[in-house]
Formats: sequence, structure tokens, C-alpha cells
Amino acid sequence: MTGVCRRIGAAALGVLLCSIPLIFAIPTATAAPYSQYLDLAEDNSLGERGGGFSSQLPLDQQTLRSALDDARAAGVAPSRYGTLLRQYWLTVAADNAGIDLAEWEPHRGLTANLDTVDKVYINYLRLYNENPEFYWTGMAGLAGISFAAGFWDLDDIGQLLSVPGIHELGSAVADALADLPWQIAEDMPRDVHLLATEGSTITQADIDWYLHRLLIKQRNIFMDMAPLHEAYVAGGMAEINELAQSGAYDPYIIQAWQLLSSGTRQGLAEALLRMASREQNQIIADQWDETAAGRGNKGRILTYVTTVGGNPDVPGASPLGTFRPLSVHATIEGQRVAVHTPLPAFNWADREPRWEYIEQDLVPAFRTLVQDRPGDAARALGVSFKDQANSNRILMRLPDFIVQMTSGWAVVPA
Repeated sequence: MTGVCRRIGAAALGVLLCSIPLIFAIPTATAAPYSQYLDLAEDNSLGERGGGFSSQLPLDQQTLRSALDDARAAGVAPSRYGTLLRQYWLTVAADNAGIDLAEWEPHRGLTANLDTVDKVYINYLRLYNENPEFYWTGMAGLAGISFAAGFWDLDDIGQLLSVPGIHELGSAVADALADLPWQIAEDMPRDVHLLATEGSTITQADIDWYLHRLLIKQRNIFMDMAPLHEAYVAGGMAEINELAQSGAYDPYIIQAWQLLSSGTRQGLAEALLRMASREQNQIIADQWDETAAGRGNKGRILTYVTTVGGNPDVPGASPLGTFRPLSVHATIEGQRVAVHTPLPAFNWADREPRWEYIEQDLVPAFRTLVQDRPGDAARALGVSFKDQANSNRILMRLPDFIVQMTSGWAVVPA
């Protein structure tokens, strides 16, 4: 009979077969709301698109926090909610910076993202001024002043990294090469020859492509580094350790936070170096390689032009050209001679010289500023970002810059 358990000739075995109407079936357990956010892969880990690390996660801070708290309370391993955890701290960082992650889309170009470019660096400076142990955000904010100024120049017609500006710079370098003995001219680095011979072929499409690449790098750095800083502000090393347990960060950068939390002079200095290394040697190293190799020779030309104009706004740091100025030697009619130029002898996109500059010049300059010259540090790091960036624009110094590129060449006995 339906609904009644029937004994079917197996009493000796004690087997009961029951036919129970569906309406009386025992319900299955309902999945916890946070379970949909577990074990998610990051499909935007490099910051190439708008949104967060995963398109399957919301961008609402409260929703993410609720799911995160539930997962923690249920004893879920951090490795299962690592993407959720990073997305939560990313939304905290974006909200504190006044940035709309959904609208922050590099493919929309510079004009659409220019306000966000500024907010990134303003936020880095805010983090330092509220947390003076955050050396990396202070350095990133100051270096960002000149970087943002370069972006503003790119947004204006006729400046260095615009089509006319690059054409003018290329012509200036070509004229300078033409005045050199051929034995020296032919030994100039490939990047210099490319700028002189192909700089005039740069188009607006090339500039737009390069801008897109720079915007992606800036977003990638923010997505990786800002969540760590906001997590530390909120909960110290306990929050950093949870991020480590999630598998999102390697021991090298976690040790940086341990050094920072020590509060010692040496610990803070080493933390700065490690964070700078993560930024340049891990987060965006591959993206610089791809940019330099992109669009035929255009990637090399544009990255070299960026190097030529590079001058981080960190007191005591060298312009890129003076850190390693380009000199070439040759023997002419039996006499050894050298040409000294105003150009840098390296391309910022290349890993080894980029890191040498950061490790040997930029990081020591900032470390000395904050540890040995607190008064100067307070003035430098308390500046109005927009005013300082505006004063750094090549727009303000382009005529003198072009003269320097043309006349700052000297052939002397070696």
C-alpha cells in the first residue's frame, strides 16, 4: 500500500523496502549563500578590464563582507575563499580612493580614465600621510606625480608624448646624430637609431595603444598592492596572514609586511625595497616586456621616449638620463674619442636597468627623505597633487627640453 512500508520476503535479512510518496521525501540541505563565492578563479587578475578580480563576484563591499564573514564562521579554509577575500579588500581600497571599479576600464582610453589616474596617486599619498610606515605608497604617490603629469601631456596636443612631440624629438635626435662622426653614430644603441629614423612614423593609433598599455599597468599595480595596505590598516598582520593563507601572495611580500610591522628603521627600509620589487619585478614585469615588443618597433620607440622624459618627483632621485647617461666611444683617425649625450643609456621597459635604477637610486632617495629629512618629507608628501603634477608637465618645459636634446651632445677625447 502506498505510504506504508512493506516487508518483502526478506525478514530474515531485515531488509525493508519502503515506497514513500514524493511529498514526504526528506528535503536536501540548502547550500549556504556564501558557497557560490568559493573556489573562484580570477578572470581579471591583470586588471585589463573593468570590475574586480572575478566577474562572478559583486563589487558591493557589504555583500562581499557578509559572504566573507559567513565563510570564516563556517570554518572554510582561506584557500577556498581567496578570490572573495581579495575582491573584498579591493572594494575597500577603491571605495576609500573614490574609484568606481566598474567604470575603470583601460580600453576606454585616457580621457575617460584621467580622473581615476589622479585618484590612484592621491590615494597612495593619503595612505602614507595617514600611516607613515607605508613607505611604498609614499614613494608611489610622489613618483606618480610625474607619471600623471606625463598622462596629462599625452592628453594635450603638441606635447612630448603626442604625435607632433615625438616627431619633433625624433628629428632633434636625428639632427644630432647627423652631426657626429659616422664611427660614433653607427655605434649608438638601437633605441636611439629607432627614435631618429622611425620616430616620425608614430601615429595617433600608436599613442592610443601605448596609453592603453600604461593604463592597464597602473590598474594592475593598484589591484595587487592596495588591498594589502587596506587589510593591514583594518587588522594588522592578522589580515595579512589570512591573505597569505589564501595563496594570493607569496612569502617574499608577506615577509615585507612582517618587516614593516616591526617598525624598525631597517625593517621599514627593507619592506619598501621588497614592495618596490614586487611592483616592478612581479606585477608588471611581463606587461613591460609585451609593451616593448609590441607594434613592431613602435613599442621600443615609445618606451624609450618615456625613459628620455622620465623624472620621478622624489627629492634626491635622479632623472633617468642622468642616472645612466649615454656615452659612446670610438677611434677616429687613431684618436680615441667619446660622445656624451643627454639621452639615457637604457630603456625603462627593460627589466635589469629598470630595477637597477629603482634599487640604486629611487628607493635610497625616498628612504633618505623619510628617515633622515622628516621636514623635507612632510613638505614633499603634503603637496597638492594636482598643483605639483601641473608644474612637472613637459608642457611647461618642452622648448628647453628639445634644445637640450639637440645641443647637449659633446665629442671629447676619451
